[in-house]
Amino acid sequence: MSDPAELLALARTRGDACLERWERLVALETPSGDADLAAVFGKELAAGLAPTADRVEHPPGPGGDHLVAHWPGRSADAGHVLLVAHSDTVFPAGTVAGRPFTLAEDGDTVTGPGVFDMKGSLVAVELAMDLLARTGGAPSRPVRLLVVNDEEIGSPDGSRLVAAHADGAVAVLGLEPPLPGGVLKTGRRGVARIRLSVRGVGAHAGLDAAQGVSAIDELVDQLAALRAVAAGLPDAALNVGTVSGGTRANVVAEHAEAEIGLRYATPETEQALLAAAREPRAVRPRAVLSARTLSHRPAWARDPENPLAAELVALGGPLGLDLSCGTSGGAGDTNLTGALGIPTVDGLGPDGAGAHSEDEWASLSSLLTRGALLASYLSRD
Repeated sequence: MSDPAELLALARTRGDACLERWERLVALETPSGDADLAAVFGKELAAGLAPTADRVEHPPGPGGDHLVAHWPGRSADAGHVLLVAHSDTVFPAGTVAGRPFTLAEDGDTVTGPGVFDMKGSLVAVELAMDLLARTGGAPSRPVRLLVVNDEEIGSPDGSRLVAAHADGAVAVLGLEPPLPGGVLKTGRRGVARIRLSVRGVGAHAGLDAAQGVSAIDELVDQLAALRAVAAGLPDAALNVGTVSGGTRANVVAEHAEAEIGLRYATPETEQALLAAAREPRAVRPRAVLSARTLSHRPAWARDPENPLAAELVALGGPLGLDLSCGTSGGAGDTNLTGALGIPTVDGLGPDGAGAHSEDEWASLSSLLTRGALLASYLSRD
């Protein structure tokens, strides 16, 4: 294994280069679903990985190309380590013009759209591989870096790539931001988005109300029933994100729909909540219901004995990191690998706060240390 102290010392000499690279990646905006901007960013990221990677691929997707980079390992027969990341952000194109990448006077705090979630993590990966190359080290096992471009909208296409590249992986490292204080994520609540649609029977609300069936009334009753199910389950949550339907106040609504967000911490709660949402029963005889799953991430229940987490915590010691682990209330691409039972740890990106907000920030010193931690882990015997 490469010497951790040497890796960290070298990482600290790369601060200016990492800042320059970080600023470059933030300047190339990547709102989810913009295929043209995703292509530009993908080419730039590939160029940064090319000096160390064996090859870089661009699997196509409906929102633009994703990216997969490969590094050989010292042991060709060993299973691979999968690094999971995403390139998209929640910010629309043009945000950087009003809120550019900025380094604070303290020389450590970086602000700008996507610095924390999660373009700093991509710089940390480039740094880790650069550190190994500069110290004559190499990954002990083959390494794959998967960067999807639709994570912020639930990875509707990227999830297939996560599943494909998880096959044969001996460990999965998620590069999402850590919990507050740099805490690693060893469990995540699952999330699903369901669109519930109702078709009723239109009629004049004054003259023929009895001949109609209100899709809106049916939808309201369905949402109330689903909320009652969620309230009766442990660690379940429901949020009605959007509601639409009807045409006029004097017309019995013929159609209505809602987009519902579901969250759950265990497979048992997940199964019960999804069954209620996906198999609704009409209250009104002539109402027709349909439920469509827009995205689904399974619950990843935390294992206190997670051996991969224990190894990373131990590796953090020589780097001055006092790491701990926790469960995230949000979902990500590692939900799938964790739920599959593959040793998984997330939250390996640099420390910071304010994801998805105007106050987003991240720490340069943390990025350098996380890069050294990744290099230490990947090169271990």
